[in-house]
Amino acid sequence: MAQKEMKVGVKREKGYLYFIDKQGDVSCAKMARGTKKGGMRKKVAKCGIKRKEGYLYFLDKQGDVSCAKMKRGGKKKKK
Repeated sequence: MAQKEMKVGVKREKGYLYFIDKQGDVSCAKMARGTKKGGMRKKVAKCGIKRKEGYLYFLDKQGDVSCAKMKRGGKKKKK
């Protein structure tokens, strides 16, 4: 189950991909469609989220930053 990390309230525009960048801020980039290339990313909101290992950070339906524990399947790697 996901939990809210920070209330941001980002309004999404159609045709853009929203994500949490390496600095912990909300960014967006124009999505590639057919032969058209995608666009450069731009910061939408400054959050400064500190990421914890083993968690997935994303923008939820309300436009807030949420995180969920990652479920890892498959076989363990041999050393």
